Amino acid sequence: MLRFERRHERLLPVRLFVRRVSRAMMLWLALTMAGLGIGMIGYAGSEGMSGIDAFVNAAMILSGMGPMAELKTTGGKLFAGFYAIFSGLFVVVATGFVLAPILHRVLHSFHIEEGKGDND
Repeated sequence: MLRFERRHERLLPVRLFVRRVSRAMMLWLALTMAGLGIGMIGYAGSEGMSGIDAFVNAAMILSGMGPMAELKTTGGKLFAGFYAIFSGLFVVVATGFVLAPILHRVLHSFHIEEGKGDND
C-alpha cells in the first residue's frame, strides 16, 4: 500500500508526502472505527448494554482508560479482557501506520545519495 522511496531516490515532494500521510491517517481512522465497532458489538452482546453504553465502554478501553460500567456477566468480563488485549496491540499497530511515513521521511533525508562514488 505505501511504497517508500529507496535510498538512491529523491525525497518525495511535500504535496505527495502530505497525501501519503493523509492516506495513513485515513487507514488509522478506518481501523479505529472497526475496532470500536467490534467493542460495541461485544459489549452489547455480552452485557446487554445500550448502544451509547457500549460505545463509551468500547471507546474507553480502546483509548486505554478502562471500562466505565461495572461488568456483571462472566461473558462480559471475558470479552472485556480479550478486548483490552486486542486494543493494546491495536493502538501500537495503528500508530505505526501513521508514524511510518513520517519517520521514513526523516530517516530518508539523512541517507539521500548525492552522487555515486567508486564504491557504489
